[in-house]
Amino acid sequence: MARAGLSGERVVVAAAELADEVGFERVTLSALARRFGVKDASLYSHVRGMEDLRTRLALYAGGELIDRIAVAVAGRAGKEALAAFAGAYRAYALRHPGRYAATQIRVDQSLIAGTPALRRTAEITYGMLRGYGLEEPDLTDAVRLLRSTFHGYCALESAGGFGADRDVQASWVKAVDALHLALAHWPRETGPGRKKAEDR
Repeated sequence: MARAGLSGERVVVAAAELADEVGFERVTLSALARRFGVKDASLYSHVRGMEDLRTRLALYAGGELIDRIAVAVAGRAGKEALAAFAGAYRAYALRHPGRYAATQIRVDQSLIAGTPALRRTAEITYGMLRGYGLEEPDLTDAVRLLRSTFHGYCALESAGGFGADRDVQASWVKAVDALHLALAHWPRETGPGRKKAEDR
Protein backbone atom coordinates (compact mmCIF):
# COMPACT_ATOMS: atom_id res chain seq x y z
CA MET A 1 0.00 0.00 0.00
CA ALA A 2 1.29 3.46 -0.90
CA ARG A 3 2.18 5.64 2.06
CA ALA A 4 0.04 8.76 2.37
CA GLY A 5 1.83 11.83 1.03
CA LEU A 6 4.25 9.90 -1.16
CA SER A 7 3.99 10.10 -4.93
CA GLY A 8 6.17 9.33 -7.90
CA GLU A 9 6.83 13.03 -8.39
CA ARG A 10 7.87 13.56 -4.77
CA VAL A 11 10.22 10.58 -4.97
CA VAL A 12 11.89 11.93 -8.13
CA VAL A 13 12.24 15.45 -6.70
CA ALA A 14 13.78 14.00 -3.54
CA ALA A 15 16.15 11.93 -5.68
CA ALA A 16 17.19 15.10 -7.54
CA GLU A 17 17.91 16.90 -4.27
CA LEU A 18 19.83 13.91 -2.95
CA ALA A 19 21.85 13.66 -6.16
CA ASP A 20 23.04 17.24 -5.75
CA GLU A 21 23.97 16.57 -2.12
CA VAL A 22 25.79 13.25 -2.40
CA GLY A 23 26.30 12.63 -6.12
CA PHE A 24 24.13 10.94 -8.72
CA GLU A 25 25.85 7.56 -8.42
CA ARG A 26 25.15 7.44 -4.68
CA VAL A 27 21.39 7.85 -5.01
CA THR A 28 19.72 4.61 -3.94
CA LEU A 29 16.22 3.55 -3.03
CA SER A 30 17.42 2.84 0.49
CA ALA A 31 18.79 6.38 0.85
CA LEU A 32 15.51 7.81 -0.43
CA ALA A 33 13.49 5.60 1.90
CA ARG A 34 15.50 6.91 4.84
CA ARG A 35 14.85 10.45 3.64
CA PHE A 36 11.11 9.83 3.79
CA GLY A 37 11.28 7.75 6.96
CA VAL A 38 9.80 4.68 5.29
CA LYS A 39 10.90 1.18 4.39
CA ASP A 40 12.40 0.53 0.95
CA ALA A 41 9.35 -1.47 -0.08
CA SER A 42 7.14 1.63 0.28
CA LEU A 43 8.86 3.26 -2.68
CA TYR A 44 7.98 0.44 -5.05
CA SER A 45 4.43 1.76 -5.23
CA HIS A 46 5.88 4.82 -6.97
CA VAL A 47 8.96 3.62 -8.88
CA ARG A 48 9.65 0.20 -10.36
CA GLY A 49 13.28 0.08 -9.28
CA MET A 50 16.60 1.85 -9.71
CA GLU A 51 16.57 1.82 -13.51
CA ASP A 52 13.12 3.42 -13.53
CA LEU A 53 14.22 5.99 -10.94
CA ARG A 54 17.38 6.86 -12.88
CA THR A 55 15.40 7.27 -16.11
CA ARG A 56 12.79 9.46 -14.45
CA LEU A 57 15.48 11.52 -12.74
CA ALA A 58 17.28 11.98 -16.08
CA LEU A 59 14.04 13.21 -17.69
CA TYR A 60 13.25 15.47 -14.73
CA ALA A 61 16.70 17.07 -14.76
CA GLY A 62 16.72 17.29 -18.54
CA GLY A 63 13.41 19.13 -18.39
CA GLU A 64 14.78 21.57 -15.82
CA LEU A 65 17.88 22.18 -17.90
CA ILE A 66 16.04 22.87 -21.15
CA ASP A 67 13.54 25.12 -19.33
CA ARG A 68 16.42 27.30 -18.16
CA ILE A 69 17.99 27.30 -21.59
CA ALA A 70 14.66 28.24 -23.20
CA VAL A 71 14.30 31.27 -20.94
CA ALA A 72 17.89 32.32 -21.66
CA VAL A 73 17.68 32.10 -25.46
CA ALA A 74 14.18 33.58 -25.87
CA GLY A 75 14.27 36.45 -28.37
CA ARG A 76 17.92 35.90 -29.23
CA ALA A 77 19.61 34.61 -32.37
CA GLY A 78 23.07 33.83 -33.69
CA LYS A 79 25.98 34.46 -31.33
CA GLU A 80 23.70 35.97 -28.66
CA ALA A 81 21.57 32.83 -28.60
CA LEU A 82 24.62 30.57 -28.50
CA ALA A 83 26.15 32.51 -25.59
CA ALA A 84 22.85 32.45 -23.68
CA PHE A 85 22.41 28.72 -24.35
CA ALA A 86 25.96 27.99 -23.23
CA GLY A 87 25.68 30.16 -20.12
CA ALA A 88 22.44 28.52 -18.98
CA TYR A 89 23.90 25.07 -19.59
CA ARG A 90 27.04 25.80 -17.58
CA ALA A 91 25.14 27.47 -14.73
CA TYR A 92 22.88 24.43 -14.33
CA ALA A 93 25.77 21.96 -14.51
CA LEU A 94 27.74 23.80 -11.82
CA ARG A 95 24.77 24.57 -9.55
CA HIS A 96 23.18 21.12 -9.77
CA PRO A 97 26.03 18.62 -10.27
CA GLY A 98 24.01 15.55 -9.33
CA ARG A 99 21.04 16.42 -11.50
CA TYR A 100 23.34 17.36 -14.34
CA ALA A 101 25.09 13.98 -14.08
CA ALA A 102 21.69 12.35 -14.50
CA THR A 103 21.19 14.13 -17.82
CA GLN A 104 24.32 12.46 -19.18
CA ILE A 105 23.28 8.84 -18.76
CA ARG A 106 22.24 6.77 -21.74
CA VAL A 107 18.48 6.26 -21.59
CA ASP A 108 16.52 3.73 -23.64
CA GLN A 109 15.11 5.85 -26.46
CA SER A 110 11.93 3.78 -26.56
CA LEU A 111 11.17 4.94 -23.02
CA ILE A 112 11.52 8.63 -23.77
CA ALA A 113 10.42 9.00 -27.39
CA GLY A 114 7.89 11.77 -27.65
CA THR A 115 8.40 13.10 -24.13
CA PRO A 116 7.91 16.88 -23.79
CA ALA A 117 11.46 17.43 -22.51
CA LEU A 118 12.99 15.57 -25.45
CA ARG A 119 10.85 17.41 -28.00
CA ARG A 120 11.64 20.79 -26.46
CA THR A 121 15.35 20.05 -26.29
CA ALA A 122 15.39 19.16 -29.98
CA GLU A 123 13.29 22.19 -30.95
CA ILE A 124 15.42 24.70 -29.06
CA THR A 125 18.83 23.22 -29.86
CA TYR A 126 18.17 22.52 -33.52
CA GLY A 127 16.30 25.80 -33.89
CA MET A 128 19.31 27.74 -32.65
CA LEU A 129 21.66 25.85 -34.97
CA ARG A 130 19.40 26.30 -37.99
CA GLY A 131 20.00 30.01 -37.44
CA TYR A 132 23.50 29.26 -38.72
CA GLY A 133 22.03 27.77 -41.89
CA LEU A 134 22.83 24.17 -40.92
CA GLU A 135 20.91 21.12 -42.14
CA GLU A 136 21.36 17.41 -41.49
CA PRO A 137 23.77 15.72 -41.12
CA ASP A 138 25.64 18.90 -40.19
CA LEU A 139 23.05 19.67 -37.50
CA THR A 140 23.81 16.45 -35.65
CA ASP A 141 27.56 17.00 -36.00
CA ALA A 142 27.16 20.52 -34.58
CA VAL A 143 25.04 19.27 -31.66
CA ARG A 144 27.77 16.77 -30.82
CA LEU A 145 30.42 19.49 -30.94
CA LEU A 146 28.44 21.75 -28.60
CA ARG A 147 27.57 18.96 -26.20
CA SER A 148 31.11 17.63 -25.96
CA THR A 149 32.56 21.13 -25.51
CA PHE A 150 30.05 22.22 -22.87
CA HIS A 151 30.18 18.92 -20.99
CA GLY A 152 33.95 18.65 -21.09
CA TYR A 153 34.44 22.21 -19.88
CA CYS A 154 31.90 21.87 -17.05
CA ALA A 155 33.29 18.50 -15.95
CA LEU A 156 36.83 19.85 -15.77
CA GLU A 157 35.72 23.04 -14.04
CA SER A 158 33.72 21.12 -11.44
CA ALA A 159 36.67 18.86 -10.72
CA GLY A 160 39.08 21.78 -10.38
CA GLY A 161 40.88 20.62 -13.49
CA PHE A 162 41.87 24.07 -14.75
CA GLY A 163 45.08 24.88 -12.92
CA ALA A 164 46.58 27.57 -15.15
CA ASP A 165 46.69 31.17 -13.96
CA ARG A 166 43.92 32.29 -16.31
CA ASP A 167 40.38 33.30 -15.35
CA VAL A 168 38.06 30.36 -16.06
CA GLN A 169 35.22 32.66 -17.09
CA ALA A 170 37.44 34.43 -19.61
CA SER A 171 38.39 31.09 -21.15
CA TRP A 172 34.71 30.14 -21.28
CA VAL A 173 33.87 33.30 -23.22
CA LYS A 174 36.68 32.53 -25.66
CA ALA A 175 35.42 28.98 -26.08
CA VAL A 176 31.92 30.23 -26.93
CA ASP A 177 33.43 32.76 -29.36
CA ALA A 178 35.35 29.93 -31.03
CA LEU A 179 32.20 27.80 -31.28
CA HIS A 180 30.37 30.70 -32.91
CA LEU A 181 33.10 31.02 -35.52
CA ALA A 182 33.06 27.27 -36.13
CA LEU A 183 29.29 27.27 -36.63
CA ALA A 184 29.35 30.37 -38.84
CA HIS A 185 32.01 28.79 -41.08
CA TRP A 186 30.84 25.18 -40.87
CA PRO A 187 32.29 22.78 -43.46
CA ARG A 188 28.91 21.74 -44.85
CA GLU A 189 28.43 18.23 -46.12
CA THR A 190 26.92 17.76 -49.55
CA GLY A 191 25.75 14.80 -51.59
CA PRO A 192 24.39 11.42 -50.44
CA GLY A 193 25.49 11.92 -46.85
CA ARG A 194 23.02 14.79 -46.37
CA LYS A 195 20.09 13.08 -44.69
CA LYS A 196 18.25 13.18 -41.42
CA ALA A 197 20.39 11.61 -38.70
CA GLU A 198 18.68 9.34 -36.22
CA ASP A 199 20.94 9.71 -33.18
CA ARG A 200 21.82 12.95 -31.54
